[in-house]
Formats: sequence, structure tokens, C-alpha cells
Amino acid sequence: MSKLNAALLDKAVTDILGYSGGETVTIGGKEVDGKKRNFTETIEAQITLKNYDPVRDKRFSGTFKLPSVPRPNLKCCMLGNAAHCEQADRIGVDHMSVEDLKKLNKNKKLVKKLAKRYDFFVASDNMIKQIPRLLGPGLTKAGKFPTLLASGDDMQGKIDEIKATIKFQMKKVMCLNVAVGNVTMDHKQVVVNTQLAANFLASLLKKQWQNIGQIYIKSTMGPPIQIYF
Repeated sequence: MSKLNAALLDKAVTDILGYSGGETVTIGGKEVDGKKRNFTETIEAQITLKNYDPVRDKRFSGTFKLPSVPRPNLKCCMLGNAAHCEQADRIGVDHMSVEDLKKLNKNKKLVKKLAKRYDFFVASDNMIKQIPRLLGPGLTKAGKFPTLLASGDDMQGKIDEIKATIKFQMKKVMCLNVAVGNVTMDHKQVVVNTQLAANFLASLLKKQWQNIGQIYIKSTMGPPIQIYF
């Protein structure tokens, strides 16, 4: 059960969407002039934990697929066999074959550059085992080891699924950031994504909502708005 105040979340999302559309909104009792940007702003949830010891308590990690894609502009590269490369070409997705990967010659700088160029990678089942041998540990170090695409999988469906998936991973800090939407989405889509993301994080924690201190949501260039105290 979500412990987020529905009215508070509703107003926060209205204000974020209004601000990003250039409207004047009232945040924390003050009037703030919005500004429309020439790019699609991401809406992010910023969560602070409490009563949690990152050293002693068990680290947690989990992924969750949101109903609406928060960041549709994420760039994907298909590391594929001939059939998958052909399919990627048809749907306008960048792709690389075994031969292309061999040309990088395990050069750390080139692999790093490749990892930087894309937000995530997908690889054919018969290629995924060869990746460490062809590229070394570069993609793993960047946290971008490819997701498996089996021969019968729908490529576009798999890519959309990855774009809609968020990940919570506890490291040594008590703050977590996760994308829950963007300013082109409907109000309801942002609200539902935010509620589901918060509920999922609570389910990963030992004391659930008692481990969550504060939650703010904000657009890329907008002010943060608190939705959980």
C-alpha cells in the first residue's frame, strides 16, 4: 500500500508539468516562473533513506518495469548476429557485428568510447558469451553489460521493456535517484509511475516505508518538490 499522499503528489506533478511548460506555479508558498526548455526534461524521484546503515545492513538491488517509459530517448546498440543486425537496421537501431567488435581490438579507450556513446546494449544469445573475449571488461565496468535477446524475442519489445525498467541499488550513500517520467507524459502516467517506483523501493527495504525519510520529485531544470516527509 502506498503511503504517498495522493493530493500532495497530484499537486507536485501538476506544478512540475506547469513549470516545464512555462507557467507560473506556487511552490512552498512562493511564486516561481516556469521556463519551457528546448529538450525533453526527465522527471526524477530523489529519495533519502533513514534508519538504515549502508555498512551493516544488507545491500539491496532490484529492477522494476514501469507502465509508462520515463526516458524514451535512451540510445541502444544491438550487438548481433547477421539476422539481428538486419532486424535492427529495419527498426532504426544502431548495431555492431562480431567483425565490428573485433576491429576495436580490445582497445580500452575505444571500448570506453563505445560504452559512453550508448545508454544500454542488447546482444544476440550466441554473441553474449563472446563479449568479454572480444571487448574485455569495459562494458561491465561501465555498468552496461548487454541484455540478452533470444532468437525468438521481439527486438522492439525488448528495447521498450529496458527503457521502461528502473533500477534501485544501494551503494554507500543514503540517497537514491530514479527516473519516473518526462514532461511530455500525461499527468496520470507520471503519478502512477511515481507511486509504483516508491512502493517497489519500500518493498526492497527491511522496514519498508519506515526506512524512507524523504521523497522529492523534480524535472531536469525545475525546482525539487517534496512529496513524502
